[in-house]
Amino acid sequence: MEEILRSTCILAQDQYGNYVVQHVLEHGRDHERKEIITKLAGQIVQMSQHKFASNVVEKCLEFGGPAERQILINEMLGHTDENEPLQAMMKDQFANYVVQKVLETCDEAQRELLLARIRVHLHALKKYTYGKHIVARVEKLIAAGGKLCLLRPFALPEVSNDILCWS
Repeated sequence: MEEILRSTCILAQDQYGNYVVQHVLEHGRDHERKEIITKLAGQIVQMSQHKFASNVVEKCLEFGGPAERQILINEMLGHTDENEPLQAMMKDQFANYVVQKVLETCDEAQRELLLARIRVHLHALKKYTYGKHIVARVEKLIAAGGKLCLLRPFALPEVSNDILCWS
């Protein structure tokens, strides 16, 4: 396990090694997940734009705790109101899936912040092949009143516009 954790960044970008890192994120101990996310922090945007590493970043969002998820979201938003990292990710062939995953896995407050930052760029995103994926996801969220429409365990559904949504 020490070898895997030591080589996280290299393995994440490898066509086979990324599956090893994903497995640890999904089935490993909390401290191992935290260590993997810590090692990837600071290069989330670049990793998200990589064919294999983007899958690892998605698993980080899915299996990381709230604090780790916040670190990843902060990095995606960047340090200015321009949201340059997020903009680049939304237009990228691999990173756009990471943006969709973050909308799926974040809490309500994080989702509202992300949607506010994304809405500003919706019109421009329609011009990009991969940006259209984000536009479709955001329009679906907005149509559902900002609620995320997917299965969540232990949530009570409410029916709205023929879409099953959870608050």
